Amino acid sequence: MRGAKVRGAIEKAVVLLSGGMDSATLVHYVKKSLGVPVVYTVSFAYGQKHARELAMARWQAESAGVTEHIEADLSCFARLTAGKSALTDAAIRVPDLAEIGAADRRQPVTYVPNRNMVLLALAAACAEARGVPDVFFGAQKQDEYGYWDCTTEFVERLNAALGLNRGRRVRVHAPFAALRKADVLRLGLSLGVDYGHTWSCYRGGRDPCGACPSCVERETAFREVKGTP
Repeated sequence: MRGAKVRGAIEKAVVLLSGGMDSATLVHYVKKSLGVPVVYTVSFAYGQKHARELAMARWQAESAGVTEHIEADLSCFARLTAGKSALTDAAIRVPDLAEIGAADRRQPVTYVPNRNMVLLALAAACAEARGVPDVFFGAQKQDEYGYWDCTTEFVERLNAALGLNRGRRVRVHAPFAALRKADVLRLGLSLGVDYGHTWSCYRGGRDPCGACPSCVERETAFREVKGTP
């Protein structure tokens, strides 16, 4: 299984690296499959309820041999989105996937308002400042639920806005946007990604809860490909 084809040779790239399965696969894909020699990874502390994934992001950046890993503090985002997302508001419980009705799965309470747009805008700023024309993020096609800012349409429209830049233009790539989680996993396993150093659980306890939307999606993918989490 391969990601979407990226046109032309890429010499430098910025990769959004959250520390989850998809972004960990992505950084190895960019380094190994695309053969990009200079890769910067960027992670954000955006007010999420735990920091487990950030530690995993640092580990994966080192494992992939990136040029530089940058971790940025965006903790004010939790205050800006208070009352809306279970990922950034301590007062909102992260639900089990089974508790989320079919109608609500189009945009569940685990959605963080405009998170991807904000993080990608900052990643694009980082790229532009360093003379890097290409930014990658690990959006994938969720099997059970969805976010509008993980779609190919979102990426296309964001690139239309970035294309207005009169100087050094930056383009966003989401090569996994049409892939299911199991497809991303198969690709990662072929690249030797160590998924024992990734974190998916929205609740961030000592051990994965196994019931939140992200845990269920991860476990379903591993069952499908018969791998080991």
